[in-house]
Order: sequence, then structure tokens, then C-alpha cells
Amino acid sequence: MNKYCGVGAAIEYAVLHLKVENIVVIGHSNCGGIKGLMSIPDDGTTASDFIEQWVSICGSAKTKVKSEKNEMSFAEQCTYCEKEAVNVSLGNLLTYPFVREALVKKTLVLKGAHYDFVNGKFDLWNLNFQISPTLDL
Repeated sequence: MNKYCGVGAAIEYAVLHLKVENIVVIGHSNCGGIKGLMSIPDDGTTASDFIEQWVSICGSAKTKVKSEKNEMSFAEQCTYCEKEAVNVSLGNLLTYPFVREALVKKTLVLKGAHYDFVNGKFDLWNLNFQISPTLDL
């Protein structure tokens, strides 16, 4: 873990100092990042210097969608990947010890969400991991 990460600092400040009770990770419809991720060729060739590397953090979401939703259209796969990428981000939050500790103490709740701004729909779900202080990620 990079200890100079601005995201990590913001999350740490929110959890430890602001004592936030909820963190909601929200994906959205027609996400260009997800479309880019889903468009990366299986051989890993890239068309840019930074974009593919940036979206590759959700490579496991792409793999899951491609294996479970292979019969669906590209657009439908992207929608599923938008939601699965939220789950990947929720899992990534568990790599922060202070997040994990707050979850174990039940002072923090993690939720995922997806905002479909085209159809005016908002889905919200709870983190579905069993949390323990010694969770191995």
C-alpha cells in the first residue's frame, strides 16, 4: 500500500477523525472508465499511456462479468461491470486497517450503490463480506 496516497489519507481522516458512520461507493450508468476497461483486448495491448492502467484496478470485475455474462451485449456487460467495480472498490477499502477495525467495532458501515441516471434508478446494497480482525485479503 502506498502511504502517500491522497485517497488513503482522505479515508483515514474520515474514519478516524470525522468518525463517519457510512461510506457509500457509487458507480454510475454509461461509465466511460468501465467501457474503456471492458474494451481492453484480452492480450493486454494498450492504446494509451495511462487510461488502461488506471482502469485495470477493476480487472477482476471485468473477468467476472466476461465469464458470468458472456451471452449479454457489450452494453449490458458494461452495466454489470459498473456494479461489480463498486464491489471491487468495497473490497479495496478492506485493505485499510482502520476501515476493517471500524467495521469489526460496528462503528462503520460500507455500502455499494449504482446510479442509473438514464432511467432514474438508484440501487443500494450492503457489503457482503464476513469481517474479522484477522481477515486475510
